[in-house]
Amino acid sequence: MALVSAKEMLQKAKAGHYAVGHFNINNLEWTKAILETAEELRSPVILGVSEGAGKYMGGYKTVVGMVNGLLEELKITVPVALHLDHGSYEGAKACINAGFSSVMFDGSHLPFDENIAKTKELIACCDILGLSLEAEVGSIGGEEDGVVGMGECADPAECKAIADLGVSMLAAGIGNIHGKYPENWPGLRFDVLDDIQKLTGDMPLVLHGGTGIPDEMVAKAIDLGVSKINVNTECQLVFADATRAYIEAGKDQQGKGFDPRKLLAPGAAAIKAKVKEKMELFGSVGKAE
Repeated sequence: MALVSAKEMLQKAKAGHYAVGHFNINNLEWTKAILETAEELRSPVILGVSEGAGKYMGGYKTVVGMVNGLLEELKITVPVALHLDHGSYEGAKACINAGFSSVMFDGSHLPFDENIAKTKELIACCDILGLSLEAEVGSIGGEEDGVVGMGECADPAECKAIADLGVSMLAAGIGNIHGKYPENWPGLRFDVLDDIQKLTGDMPLVLHGGTGIPDEMVAKAIDLGVSKINVNTECQLVFADATRAYIEAGKDQQGKGFDPRKLLAPGAAAIKAKVKEKMELFGSVGKAE
């Protein structure tokens, strides 16, 4: 199956009261593990690429080529969107030109009028090409590839103004952060999320910083209109833990255990297990049928 826009899969998720997982990719192992798990579980999936990860993997066209090749060679039949995560205006345009099927423009750090103007420009490009566009209001706390947010809660009225432009999905800060959550984290602001949901109606809402949010909070967020949940750090952590265990056990010194195909296999298996866990939590299993 060819890459698809995230718009239809998220509209179905919103109507069906479940969420589609957005899992960031960093290399071939990451991408293959996520795609194989999605196919096995018959779940739609969004592959997220930050600007930093895109550069690391050799550029956006390289990423598009790798993902399209895997879709064909692995015979993937579930809906897959390739999505720019926290993109700049220039990065969004570059990904559109490279063949991504979905982009995020993160204008949350800009003056609101500028966020509106640049979002409108990108909507026009995406509508012509049939791509989905994610916008953001209220910054997400923490740091991701140099994008730093203090975690301010979004203004529901500003969320409605962005939603009314015609974006496909909206990321709204509700106290969520990137990376590990501190022990004194007060939790998600469900009152703010509820106010946003009431004003944005059928607009699929996006929860960034999915790593470390308690399961019961995730379930409640989905009930309140969240249809896309981003996961990155958890996959990085389990990959690192599995790779460390392999090396500390001395398996890289046994036979040809140093072969990267063997060295990285435990990490890839750990990602598959984590993605399976999240897809079950989000309720997207079997929704590709």
